Amino acid sequence: MEEIINLLFLNQDLKYRDFHSSLMPNINKDNVIGVRRPILKKMAKDIYKNYNYSLFLNELPHKYFEENVLHILIISYLDDYDLMINELDKFIPYIDNWAVCDGYSSKLIKKNKDKIIIKIKEWIKNKYIYSKRFGVNMLMNYFLDDDFKKSYLSLVGNIKSNDYYLDMVIAWYFATALAKKRDETLLYLENNKLSDSVKKMLIRKAKDSYRVDESTVLRLIEIL
Repeated sequence: MEEIINLLFLNQDLKYRDFHSSLMPNINKDNVIGVRRPILKKMAKDIYKNYNYSLFLNELPHKYFEENVLHILIISYLDDYDLMINELDKFIPYIDNWAVCDGYSSKLIKKNKDKIIIKIKEWIKNKYIYSKRFGVNMLMNYFLDDDFKKSYLSLVGNIKSNDYYLDMVIAWYFATALAKKRDETLLYLENNKLSDSVKKMLIRKAKDSYRVDESTVLRLIEIL
């Protein structure tokens, strides 16, 4: 662990730390080293291929933001589905910001969609804010195309939240659903209530999205 932390500080970029910290106001700046993502990805792959990565995965909680990024990147490189899920379940309760939570991908997901959807439902119903956000992200990234079901709209729409970062991903999900499954999403929104916070975020995201046309935005505003 000491060797990894030393390497992180050797790759520190203070200007990048200041910038990236400003995007994560809920995280103590002292716990952000300031290492760019490509370097973290290279480090994570090196740890996974050349070292006993399980020692690192068992070191929870981590102190630094970059350690958490390394952690979830290493999990994404695992080639055993059950091991991946086990490590995600251990790690997710320690996630405390969107930058670690978002964008998770693994070659194992598309190969196990019938099983991962069960876990997604569990994560969304979990008590942890970032477990819910992680689940919604996965649903948005992997289940808005051929594997889409209308019931997934309810799964997200029924989440009770008063957290900014959870509200934001709910709005993001519905904005993406509008782009990919317009009619089903408008019908759902017409017959179901979202919180005022999510509504405002959703309208803003739909307006900003190049994939949602003006007529859909106007219909969305009318519905909400």
